[in-house]
Amino acid sequence: MAEEQLASVVKALFVRLTAQGGKGDEVEAFLRDGLAAVMEEPDTTTWYALRFGDHDFAIFDTFPDNAGRLAHLAGKVGRALVLRTPELLESMPKIEHGHVLAYKLPGDSGQVPE
Repeated sequence: MAEEQLASVVKALFVRLTAQGGKGDEVEAFLRDGLAAVMEEPDTTTWYALRFGDHDFAIFDTFPDNAGRLAHLAGKVGRALVLRTPELLESMPKIEHGHVLAYKLPGDSGQVPE
């Protein structure tokens, strides 16, 4: 088995969200409620929901491979986000795909091969 296949953190998503005016608390509640669904995803290694101010939010998550990342995008939170975008967000979420270079997790850390 290749070293990359053993790494629990190889692929990442960074998703920027901008709440509509007056909808920041609803976006926060949506993200907090999403944790339960993400906990059911075996290939989502880490998941963070972030708030930067009244209207600015982000989701950052990591996966062992592209299959895990794609499964997450098609999962409950991803589908719900698409459905609720018109009512909660100013525009479609900005989704960026990344390759993890290095990471530190309790009991697991290191460089990720290219």
